[in-house]
Amino acid sequence: MKNDGEGTLFLVSTPIGNMEDLSHRAISVLKESDLIACEDTRRTLKLLNRYGIDSPLESYHDHNKEKKAPRLLNLLRQGKAISLVSDAGTPCISDPGFYLVRKAIADNLKLVVIPGANAILPALVLSGFPPDRFIFEGYLPKKAGKRKSRILKIKDEERTVIIFESPFRILTLLKEMNELLEDRRISVSREMTKVYEETIRGTIPDIISYFEKKTPKGEFVIVIEGNRS
Repeated sequence: MKNDGEGTLFLVSTPIGNMEDLSHRAISVLKESDLIACEDTRRTLKLLNRYGIDSPLESYHDHNKEKKAPRLLNLLRQGKAISLVSDAGTPCISDPGFYLVRKAIADNLKLVVIPGANAILPALVLSGFPPDRFIFEGYLPKKAGKRKSRILKIKDEERTVIIFESPFRILTLLKEMNELLEDRRISVSREMTKVYEETIRGTIPDIISYFEKKTPKGEFVIVIEGNRS
């Protein structure tokens, strides 16, 4: 990492499960950072210890982002190198990094992305659905009415659709999808890059039946076939 005296916010992708998925470039940047802003300092510390990285940590998460952002931006103006990491994967994807990035862009500060692991593309590739045109919906709304409205929009979408879901709501979501998406095929991946990584493909009733017999565990990526009618 070249230190030219210009403050830089590095958006560093971290492993989503398998610790070996941290790139050489990411390790170098994290080692040379003046500060690493992270969601959970305990979780990030385990990763840093694995690679002998001793850069200082500071918490930056959804509940303190508005309070912490001004301090981090001020350090960047002073010429510091700050790495922003999420608990897993690429910052800003379903995490509070987006807030800080928008602020940094508004201040015309330098941003550098260090690419790496994410769950979206592996799940898409494993689904077997067309990967040339797809959209990412993240987590659907928790409120039933808003969630139903979003699913109805997905119903007419011709591109492959990718969404996230937790193990606590996966069955509820699948049952709602079954009512609204009819005979659509889906692929469900969980625990990507981990020991118990698994991908199940089939109709929505097939997947519901599977998880009614096997308790859902881990974080899920659902890939939905585009509307072919």
